[in-house]
Amino acid sequence: MGYPIDEIEKVEAVKLHGYKTDVQVQVIIYMKKAIAAENLSIKLVSNPQGFNQIDKRWVDKYVELWNIPEDITKILKLFTGEIKPTKKRLKDKRRMLLSEMDKSDQDKIIGFFKSNKILIVSDLLKGRGEFSADWVLVILKFNAESKWTLKSINEAMNLFGNGDVRITSQGSLKIGKIGMQRKGGDAGRDTSKMLQFKINPVELFNI
Repeated sequence: MGYPIDEIEKVEAVKLHGYKTDVQVQVIIYMKKAIAAENLSIKLVSNPQGFNQIDKRWVDKYVELWNIPEDITKILKLFTGEIKPTKKRLKDKRRMLLSEMDKSDQDKIIGFFKSNKILIVSDLLKGRGEFSADWVLVILKFNAESKWTLKSINEAMNLFGNGDVRITSQGSLKIGKIGMQRKGGDAGRDTSKMLQFKINPVELFNI
């Protein structure tokens, strides 16, 4: 983090609730002449090839957050199943994959996320307000071994935000290295229709 170790008197960690990602800790650094605080987003990973949820909400919450227009909102709700599709011969009759939609709708969804990519990547990884993440700490526990890496939030956003916005062969959306999916699961309860975004935090070990 760039602090001179010999000037630090003590360090405290306070767990934050309700802010960005799974576990967020505020590290308070007491120095001889000042007090500083750093917000860490912590990712605990047990599978090097696994994906970690970074954000999950109802589509309407993202509409408020990103000012999503009505036509894009409808596409997203068809994708999650909040709006029941009328088209036949779908892979899952409860909802539509993006790849099953008309080309014009595919272009709309790609265009929206491409135009708003910087804002979206920042909100998904960093968050907003005084407790937005400054750092990402990834702890990998695999095969009885443990290792960690600490990267600035800007490094993380550059890594995961890098790349095209595209529809995948599975019919979901990729924003750089960030995957957008229907949540699914939850024994078919309504919460399965939420929208979620995922990354593989282990990729931060490679930068």
